[in-house]
Amino acid sequence: MTVESSAARKPRRTAAGKAGTAGDTTGAAGTKRTTRSTAGKSTEPELVQLLTPEGERVKDARYDAYVAGITPDELRGLYRDMVLTRRFDAEATALQRQGELGLWASLLGQEAAQIGSGRATREDDYVFPTYREHGVAWCRGVDPTNLLGMFRGVNNGGWDPNSNNFHLYTIVIGSQALHATGYAMGITKDGADSAVIAYFGDGASSQGDVAESFTFSAVYNAPVVFFCQNNQWAISEPTERQTRVPLYQRAQGYGFPGVRVDGNDVLACLAVTKWALERARNGEGPTLVEAYTYRMGAHTTSDDPTRYRGDEERLAWEAKDPILRLRRYLEAANHTDEAFFAELETESEALGRRVREAVRAMPDPDHFAIFENAYADGHALVDEERAQFAAYQASFAEEGGH
Repeated sequence: MTVESSAARKPRRTAAGKAGTAGDTTGAAGTKRTTRSTAGKSTEPELVQLLTPEGERVKDARYDAYVAGITPDELRGLYRDMVLTRRFDAEATALQRQGELGLWASLLGQEAAQIGSGRATREDDYVFPTYREHGVAWCRGVDPTNLLGMFRGVNNGGWDPNSNNFHLYTIVIGSQALHATGYAMGITKDGADSAVIAYFGDGASSQGDVAESFTFSAVYNAPVVFFCQNNQWAISEPTERQTRVPLYQRAQGYGFPGVRVDGNDVLACLAVTKWALERARNGEGPTLVEAYTYRMGAHTTSDDPTRYRGDEERLAWEAKDPILRLRRYLEAANHTDEAFFAELETESEALGRRVREAVRAMPDPDHFAIFENAYADGHALVDEERAQFAAYQASFAEEGGH
């Protein structure tokens, strides 16, 4: 399996709206944003962009400082992160199709948003993910194989959140934003200078939990960054049917800054998230970052995206592929060579093999473990349910004996 998407192997396409010049406009809360324009007309959403889809570097007066010192080795590291995360994700999808996982939520197309923001965090920051932040987990040092236990049905998480300051995956839509806000308020009371980042999608932005998080974080000036990956589709519902304004502008109503960043530009995501986390650590309160990206695959492996979106949209976004974008920049700047890509291909295949072997070797859980640790001192109802389940399990043995 190749380390890049099929889009990366196709001839270069120019999506509608590509422009030759970059301009700056000032958005909500005084945040300056980069727009791409042609003949003086804006053809793309107003957003921060440091790398064009063609791999050309765009200057930005506000955010350049946050990536000014990045080295060629660090750029190759970002590329490696994205490639290996995509390879892991592809392997997990294949394992689900083979019946090894019950479900999988792919991040295909969202690698730049996750790797850029994940690498912006410090070790003492705390991350609250949804169920799709495989790239952020990679940045936080969580072994990829640990992400698969829940989807195989052998555990309820797979890692100790406090070992990497990376919370367990959250299935309930939007609730992690409340968890992150409460944790951030606690950090303030402790007098620590670390920050919190909460991930959610455009669909979750419509949840009441997220609105409540915005309210509490603003009132208590909590050091939290709300990182919304707007991948254009909340399962089968497009973003324009969820909101009357761009998502980042919602922050204005709560009294804190919002900024939209090109979610397929790893450099821009790195810079904007560093800026937002720095604000949080300096006591300047919350920030909403909207990473404008695209879910290239299905919402989960139980979804069929061909039923609600067309090929034309997907092809336009394939031209903005985040991995291909950084590769073009690396090659144009002579920051890499074919040996690097060959070694990465080998590493990618090794990761795929390790993931396959680890999943198939996962032991089945104790059937009665679900009843443990429900109450510290036991409970009559739990005891009754345990007995009922034991009788149910025993019935299979009785049937087999006849």
